[in-house]
Amino acid sequence: MIEPKTTIDDMVDIQIQRRGISDERLLDVMRKVQRHLFIPSSQQIYAYEDHPLPIGMEQTISQPYIVAEMTNALQINQDDRVLEIGTGSGYQAAILSLLAKDVYTVERIKPLLVKAESVFNMLEYKNIHTHHGDGSLGWPEHSPFDAIIVTASAPKIPSTLISQLAVGGRMVIPVGDRSVQSLVKVYKDQKGAHVNDFSLVRFVPLIGQYAWKG
Repeated sequence: MIEPKTTIDDMVDIQIQRRGISDERLLDVMRKVQRHLFIPSSQQIYAYEDHPLPIGMEQTISQPYIVAEMTNALQINQDDRVLEIGTGSGYQAAILSLLAKDVYTVERIKPLLVKAESVFNMLEYKNIHTHHGDGSLGWPEHSPFDAIIVTASAPKIPSTLISQLAVGGRMVIPVGDRSVQSLVKVYKDQKGAHVNDFSLVRFVPLIGQYAWKG
């Protein structure tokens, strides 16, 4: 492996903490999870820099700050059960696994899922449960979830995912057109779902039965 140009500590200190992420538990986890292990060897020199990277199959691993921002918005507790839509490289799931009780992650592209599973096994992440399928359907067999994170964009929030969110649960999803989206946080209480947007982003599109409708 070629040594990354930026260190993991610089990533956390400069790219994340200085931008206002102050949760020490999250910052500690982001120092522990080695991002370079989740990306192709040709990209590992850039592993801790402040931008997304290609991981194959026309997919990307998100910018470290976006991973931190979305995770921070979920306010994950150690007893939470979290659903991730879009396993991708597996990096986001790894971060979540050190914060939550269990992580259920769904990926529609089989080769990406297989590769992520191999990294999970290598690093002995025992609380990550994987599923190959349509992420827009969620994973109803294991619902409700305390938190849901969607790492691909949709024009609106799929009702299938809202239905799988527990009362008191939180969801973060990029919503918008295919060129630019807003990160949206959903909070669900007894009266229904409440939505607030908090950041402009650009994600690959969510593909599936309920991704672009309902």
